[in-house]
Amino acid sequence: MEYTVQKLASLAGVSGRTLRYYDELGILKPARINSSGYRIYGQKEVDTLQQILFYRELGVGLDCIKDIITSPSFDPLAALIEHREKLLQKREQLELLIANVSKTIAAAERRAEMTDKEKFEGFKQKMLDENEQKYGEEIRAKYGDGQVDESYKKFKNMTKEQYEEMEKLSLELNEILKQAFATGNPAGELAQKAADLHRQWLCYSWGSYSKEAHAGLARMYVEDERFTEYYDKEQPGTAKFLRDAILIYTGMKDK
Repeated sequence: MEYTVQKLASLAGVSGRTLRYYDELGILKPARINSSGYRIYGQKEVDTLQQILFYRELGVGLDCIKDIITSPSFDPLAALIEHREKLLQKREQLELLIANVSKTIAAAERRAEMTDKEKFEGFKQKMLDENEQKYGEEIRAKYGDGQVDESYKKFKNMTKEQYEEMEKLSLELNEILKQAFATGNPAGELAQKAADLHRQWLCYSWGSYSKEAHAGLARMYVEDERFTEYYDKEQPGTAKFLRDAILIYTGMKDK
């Protein structure tokens, strides 16, 4: 079956403008242009649009989607299986949050008791799911499944008090790091205090601490642009400065 822009847009629940934009980007070209100048889409384009919308639902940017679906090695079936797994994870996360809200309502209406730990379970799982989606492949390759899973377990079992302490420590770390960066000296007292605060912050979720792992994470802050973007969002160069401070702190500077 073939579709015009308007018919496909109606079928997919998107706007005609969106389809035209996808065409301009080269991410979804029509099968042909008819004699009247209308874009015509066939079954292949319908399937491609479905893939695009799946990726968009998972928060993937258009530039990245284009690279994925235009790659010669792109496998639509494998992509669908991956989408299904990601959506199941998302459903599990939503079910946790729904259960959390329902129990909170029941507690507010004095129909049930709710511990502080239960109040934060859904939110902690959401943070872990987002972290796994964004950084999971890299950190598992670097540290192994066992260490990553142990870290996730420790974070999930964190009490409300521990979580608040970790958040407070994170704010202190960011402030000291900002002051240290202004000195330009990663070996200075402020920079080394920031490195120590960073160690303390990690220990809230890491199953065990090692200087080697700490230094490895610091290097990743510079090697992976996603980490770099987080630390450099207010002051470019902060990620590199923190890396250097941690390498000095751990004694791994020249290794």
